[in-house]
Amino acid sequence: MTVFEATPAKGEAPPADAVAPRDSTADAPTSVARLNGTIRDFIARWNVVWVEGEITSWNVRGGNVFGRLKDTQSDAQISIRLWSSVRGRIPADLGIGDHVVAAVKADYFVKAGDFSFTVSNMKHVGLGDQLERLEKLRAQLRQEGLFDSSRKKPLPFLPHVIGLITGERSDAEKDVHRNSELRWPQVRFRTEYAAVQGDRCVPETLAALAKLDADPDVDVIIIARGGGDPQTLLGFSDERLVRAVAAASTPVVSAIGHENDHPLLDDVADLRASTPTDAAKRVVPDVGEQRALIGQLRSRATTRLTQRISHDIQQLEQLRTRPVLRSPDPIIESRAQEIWLQVSRGRDTITRRLDTAARKTTELRASLRALSPAATLARGYAIAHLDGGVILRDAADAPAGASLTITVDRGSVAARSEGEIAEAE
Repeated sequence: MTVFEATPAKGEAPPADAVAPRDSTADAPTSVARLNGTIRDFIARWNVVWVEGEITSWNVRGGNVFGRLKDTQSDAQISIRLWSSVRGRIPADLGIGDHVVAAVKADYFVKAGDFSFTVSNMKHVGLGDQLERLEKLRAQLRQEGLFDSSRKKPLPFLPHVIGLITGERSDAEKDVHRNSELRWPQVRFRTEYAAVQGDRCVPETLAALAKLDADPDVDVIIIARGGGDPQTLLGFSDERLVRAVAAASTPVVSAIGHENDHPLLDDVADLRASTPTDAAKRVVPDVGEQRALIGQLRSRATTRLTQRISHDIQQLEQLRTRPVLRSPDPIIESRAQEIWLQVSRGRDTITRRLDTAARKTTELRASLRALSPAATLARGYAIAHLDGGVILRDAADAPAGASLTITVDRGSVAARSEGEIAEAE
């Protein structure tokens, strides 16, 4: 501990370095160095503290790390320093967004008046327990059928608009855009930025997914990240995100960019791509390959059509060389003679049948005429009818004064009966 000895002159205020901060007054102030030294000496008595938080800043300078650690439940933060000698004893994959516990000791730099904490140890928070919980969740989701290939939606052959969820100004975004545009220059994107690690990862990714899934122009959605250790990828195994992807109506491609310890998003997505570059290759067709394929198909179609036409021409030539087609006149002439004979025979047969039918008709007409009452009337007879069309056969049936109709060969006359005449007859 620094000891300050005051040697004030008689009748004068003591030097500032000689005044302890607790004894300072307006007339006898303490010095900045004395104040900082007092603060340093007080803080030096603090022991090492284990603290939990999220890394929000991680800057490496000359082998040392200068960063900040944020409270997981509030906005409170502290500054941390890791010397190069400590970095070799902690995980090499630590970075921004990681949830960690750290052994820190307060440190106060007298010259600059800066207060920070020196880290002597740091590790991920409960990674083993988290992985165990993920495996249990994986088994549950598999049992529910969320990983079944039958429920996965096919990707469109050529998406008009691709929805992309990734970190802002990230390498993953550049890889997807660059490789997609190289394969199909007219491809279009609708990008929604979201944190790809840390506490904001899940809610921001969910919001981006809901927005793109509700857009009718988006044909497929890619969730891309440039890879990372299992700790930084925990957000992509969150149950809320996994179930949202399974319920999405738009096909979803997982392109987290890793191979081992893949998150649950890979299992529930409609397609898993190993990297963002691989996602671009599998979602967007290669225009060069498609043109080559079209050229091959055209060539095959031309060859098949040429072969078919050549075959048909050969068949036609073979038919034309046959005698019946080379000189068809004899066959036509022989058939014409046969047809003429058949027509003549048919005409004779029809004529004979018509003559026979005419004779029979004449005979029947004569028989019918002989039996007809008209023939009797033609010989001078008449027919008397009473009212109502009753034929008069007996004169006694016609009372005196009855109206009669007398039918003769040519027409009829009206008469009235007389009883005396009838009796005389």
